[in-house]
Amino acid sequence: MTILNVYNNNPLIDGRQSERAMLVRRGVQLLLHEMRHAILPELPLASGRRADLLTLSEKGEIWIIEIKTSIEDFRVDRKWPDYRQHCDRLFFATHKDVPLDIFPEDCGLFLSDGYGAHMIREAPEHRLAPATRKSVTLNFSRAAAQRLLLAEWATGKDFAFSPRGESAQRADEGAEEL
Repeated sequence: MTILNVYNNNPLIDGRQSERAMLVRRGVQLLLHEMRHAILPELPLASGRRADLLTLSEKGEIWIIEIKTSIEDFRVDRKWPDYRQHCDRLFFATHKDVPLDIFPEDCGLFLSDGYGAHMIREAPEHRLAPATRKSVTLNFSRAAAQRLLLAEWATGKDFAFSPRGESAQRADEGAEEL
């Protein structure tokens, strides 16, 4: 009998991010959720890069948020300019122990404490070409649907399909008992 399962069966946990990065991510996700953005973490892009957070606004704007947890983290990462080709706006997100002046002025900036975040600086807009927008949006949609399916399967529960919904099914079951 297995005592320890070395496999992560939660498709929503990647496991590569530090605790500090996850704290920054959580605060930014809470703010973006309040702003009515759909959010996907760790989304692979067509260029082979992986966005820390990619969001889709109600207006259809695509934002990428790159999380940086230290000065060194920012200095060694030179791939972030490549993200511009996949979004309308590019942001950095960090926490209070990282000096904000290290981040480029031509990118937006979020400051997160894990319980929320503040947009310190709006990102300038650089609109995607229609074909690129369609490609990124389809990638976002397909990844979101796949993750939802994997999350459903990870519960181990049997999800019976009911065209009228689960509450209608429960009502029918209750009526049968009468």
